[in-house]
Amino acid sequence: MSTATFNYESPQFLQDLLGKQQSHLRALGTALDLKTTTRDGWIKLDGSEASIASAKAVLGEVEKLRRDGSEITPALFNLLLKNASSPWTENPAENILSLKLLGTARKPAVLAKTRGQLEYLKAMRDNEVVFGVGPAGTGKTFLAMAQALQALRDKTVQRIVLTRPAVEAGEALGFLPGDLNEKIFPYLRPLYDALFEMMENDEAERLIERKIVEIAPLAYMRGRTLKNSFVILDESQNTTTEQMFMFLTRLGEGSRCVVTGDPSQVDLRRGMRSGLAEAVQILGKVEGIQFVKFDPSDVVRLPVVQRIIEAYREHRGTGESDSAQK
Repeated sequence: MSTATFNYESPQFLQDLLGKQQSHLRALGTALDLKTTTRDGWIKLDGSEASIASAKAVLGEVEKLRRDGSEITPALFNLLLKNASSPWTENPAENILSLKLLGTARKPAVLAKTRGQLEYLKAMRDNEVVFGVGPAGTGKTFLAMAQALQALRDKTVQRIVLTRPAVEAGEALGFLPGDLNEKIFPYLRPLYDALFEMMENDEAERLIERKIVEIAPLAYMRGRTLKNSFVILDESQNTTTEQMFMFLTRLGEGSRCVVTGDPSQVDLRRGMRSGLAEAVQILGKVEGIQFVKFDPSDVVRLPVVQRIIEAYREHRGTGESDSAQK
């Protein structure tokens, strides 16, 4: 058995590293079989030399991220902890920070929190068309929005176009009350939520008013050519095969596109095949297109959400792939 003590400049800084009620420290101790003690501005670890060495590496990477101004969330800490047992890079903090998006004095930067999210951010940086496919809560829409806003800030695109199919509970837009904006708002609410979470309200509203950020149902994409735009198609599992083809052929010069979808949540009428399912089948080898597939380990909502997804997967067996073909 060995002992090691790590000192930090203040209890507050250490608290930022250890998480609420020292949750990160407990996770570190459990994963590496260490006895952990902390008080004021220090941490004491008791265990094998190998475990202490791994813990030192994890804490060092966590410290790099915190000193850069990043919030150490449970998902982010878990990503660094997993790297200690199954290394995927020698410099995880450096990899994460190299893909950092946005960030202001009042809005925190957006960082990848899982291996799948890291792959997704790299894919959006390097490819013209990216498909993010996987379960709810993996950050597909949120990270796509962050990448779009970063592209707008960097002036690599001139506008952002956000769209999704209006397929919910069998209702048609024409039967909903209100004008067009009021009709489509319930369908596009997740996109609005992501936008306003990353930007100040007045700035987001100004971009929408000036049509720099355009939010519209998929049906309104037909006949258009989208140039110098960052285009996001959300909930693509609810597109028909015709709609998906129509959407992908709208892209014009200087544009980039991200398509998100969850094959396990298809709401199309029985007998209609999902456009996402067809795209996965036929576009995988097309140059300039990359598919990133998330799994339950990439879920960054409450841990219970990850367990719910796993339980449904086990119960349904092959049902997920079957539903994607409907």
